[in-house]
Amino acid sequence: SVGMCLHLSCDFPALLCVQYGIVIDSGSSRSTVHLYQWPAEKQNNTGVVSQTLRCMVAGPGISDMLVDNAQDQQSWASIRECMNNITKIVPADQHNSTVLYLGATAGMRLLHSQNETKSNEILKNLQNYLQSLPFNFQNASIMSGKEEGLYGWITVNYLLGNFLERNIWNMWVRPAGGKMVGSMDLGGASTQIAFTLPDPNAQGTDIVQVSLYGYEYNIYTHSFLCYGKNEAEKRVLAALVKNSENATHVTNPCFNLGYNMTVSAESIFGTECIETPADYDPKQMITLKGSSDNGACRDVVKSIFDLTCTKNCSFDAVYQPSVGPGDFLAYAGFFYTAQAVELKGISQLDQWNSSTWEFCSWDWPTLKLKKAWIAEKYRKSYCYSAHYVQTLLVNGYKFNKDTWKHIDFQKQVHNTNIGWSLGYMLHTSNMIPAEAELVRLPMANSVFGGLLFLFTALTIVSVMFLIIKAVRACY
Repeated sequence: SVGMCLHLSCDFPALLCVQYGIVIDSGSSRSTVHLYQWPAEKQNNTGVVSQTLRCMVAGPGISDMLVDNAQDQQSWASIRECMNNITKIVPADQHNSTVLYLGATAGMRLLHSQNETKSNEILKNLQNYLQSLPFNFQNASIMSGKEEGLYGWITVNYLLGNFLERNIWNMWVRPAGGKMVGSMDLGGASTQIAFTLPDPNAQGTDIVQVSLYGYEYNIYTHSFLCYGKNEAEKRVLAALVKNSENATHVTNPCFNLGYNMTVSAESIFGTECIETPADYDPKQMITLKGSSDNGACRDVVKSIFDLTCTKNCSFDAVYQPSVGPGDFLAYAGFFYTAQAVELKGISQLDQWNSSTWEFCSWDWPTLKLKKAWIAEKYRKSYCYSAHYVQTLLVNGYKFNKDTWKHIDFQKQVHNTNIGWSLGYMLHTSNMIPAEAELVRLPMANSVFGGLLFLFTALTIVSVMFLIIKAVRACY
């Protein structure tokens, strides 16, 4: 495909040739189409892939297809619009060399366990459409949670340049120390954590050994299904309903005072993540009334976690090594929650707690005034989200005041969105090969730098000597 690019669609000179790749991230709450590009002659190098287009598909995630025909038509129209835009961006002579992948995540994992026939039909419909496009379609599949966590970790460290970097010789080498950053992703139906382990011999069901550019990495990665932001909120609401004296009029301490919402029981209990009550009526309407009660909100959020295990584990008795003292990048739902409480980037745990407390203490009119930039359908849930993120990270993953300072809440790195999709494309298309011959330099960077400084100093001294000699000659 690179050869085709070089003689068919390169700008002059040939080194400006660009190759493309497309990944459709079919998450639980929405689908997003990513178009990536990179210099074709550098296909196996790092730090060169960038995001050209990010197209959000209208409507919910693909796991909600085949339920509402009008909704499906809207989603299909939006998918076609995104793909039409990409077809216009990618040069026609490169269409058949542009790889195209679709990866479905936790929403489809849940649907597959609930209704395998339906999930297969949805994927088949998408596959038929994607195969009809002029691109080099590879596959449409449901990813495992472990894969999602691993590809997120690859994306983070690729964008940060932690695998390879250009040195002063303008050659690719492994950065000194080989420091890697942990990855934390919060989606709608699941959440993932992944980080490298110092012990190269560590083993376990959640430990993956991968070889990238000739170096071995021991990575702990775990995905918690039903602990994504949306599914966890349903579990919180279910707990409130079950513990309420009146199951149709329920006080929600995580809603701001003055905000009320009426929903069907099915919108809360109609998920594989929740066991339905004995007297469950999916059409029963439930009114949720906000009370701005921080303490009660934190308590009910904690109640959906099993926190009885305290040593070498996170929650629900899942094994996890210590998260300290390495750095972590938290993205997706983590970033949007941090943005809502105005703590994106690096913050202190005490700051997060106080900002959450302030956010949740406002009544609804005040919140609307102070956070007018947040759409109402999201604004109503950020009090819960802020408490949830803190509970997940502190009580779940066991971050503390010291390690919290190493969490960076970000959406992008170098203008490219962080997520599993880039890592998936890089790894699946072998753009990060398991084996790669790194350039061995004739001398260390420090030695070269010292010699460069010495020669520069000698040059300056020589020039000064010639100037002085010339001045004396004139007089």
